[in-house]
Amino acid sequence: MSELIPMLDLKAQYATLRKEIHAAIDRVMESQHFILGPEVEAFEREVAAYSQSQFGIGVSSGTDALLVALMAINIGPGDEVITSPYSFFATAGSIVRLGARPVFVDIDLDTLNIDVNKIEAKITPRTRAILPDHLAGQTADMGAIMQIAQKHNLYVIEDACQAIGADYQGKRAGSIGHLGCFSFFPSKNLGGAGDSGMVVSNDPALADRVALLRNHGHRPKYYNKAIGGNFRMDALQAAILRAKFPHLENWTAARQKNAALYNELFKNAGLSSDKSPERENKPVILPQEAGWGRHIYHLYQIRIQNRESPRSAAERGKLMSYLKEHQISTEVYYPVALHKQECFAQMDFNEDCPNAEKASQQTLALPIYPELTASNIERIVSAIEDFYNQ
Repeated sequence: MSELIPMLDLKAQYATLRKEIHAAIDRVMESQHFILGPEVEAFEREVAAYSQSQFGIGVSSGTDALLVALMAINIGPGDEVITSPYSFFATAGSIVRLGARPVFVDIDLDTLNIDVNKIEAKITPRTRAILPDHLAGQTADMGAIMQIAQKHNLYVIEDACQAIGADYQGKRAGSIGHLGCFSFFPSKNLGGAGDSGMVVSNDPALADRVALLRNHGHRPKYYNKAIGGNFRMDALQAAILRAKFPHLENWTAARQKNAALYNELFKNAGLSSDKSPERENKPVILPQEAGWGRHIYHLYQIRIQNRESPRSAAERGKLMSYLKEHQISTEVYYPVALHKQECFAQMDFNEDCPNAEKASQQTLALPIYPELTASNIERIVSAIEDFYNQ
């Protein structure tokens, strides 16, 4: 039997960084300073500079980054926040947790990010912010989003949890809106040994507000200026991430190289095409780069065409089962569009988001991690070709 190709191989990454990671852990253990402190402060400076931001505020997770960013602009009951229906749950969940209402705008099927041409029609007097998601490592159309926000006096919070190092016309993800949010969940391009995240900003007042709220609103300690939360970053996570951080650019280059090889092999096999309308008649639609900046390929998501019923996941399910039999791991991000989630049933979302629903039935993520070998990519594409030639 062939060796398993995992969706992500963190053990391979760890094997190359064992000494640096253990030295970082030892440094924290010797200091006995476990929450916030010098390691977190150093990591904040490093990520802020990398992300072209003046300020970085380390927090406990990507979800908490989104939550505290929304808190910093005083989102609450009666407010509306425009966002994407095709994202990880935290994007919409953070809005609802504050008593506000997410207003879902359908996605562009090529990029899988929010369709900026449909945003203005959803703005009401209750709209306070736009929360675009930079899905899979490619930014949304931030130029258009910022123009809309300025016109209607709205905040913009970037969900850049999957996009550290991506850019839009030379501007790094997270630095374009009023606040940007990152996740360092272990599976991210820069992942820790547990949960952690960061908020970045070029607005000193908003950055200060986030820093206040992440630690119960203390200033000074035990004197509470605001009702915040416990969103503090652990020093161990910061130290481990600092050991990994110098390798991020090389990992990004490897992901981009893997994506290019996938694209070439799928086209050579006749499974996909760049030409339209031929592209729509092929069984596999490849990830599309918008052309306005760097895609860092957190995910490599193909769309599986089911020509009998475009919104049916049956063909994708059969392909996943076939690949699993051949020791190839895949994943679906995300099988249910957010406006269709059971927990939101009582909110009576009536949004028409056919592209998000179609994507939830068609997309399939293939392994893309930096340590993935060319021979493994060839094996994956060959297995998909064999599936369609059965």
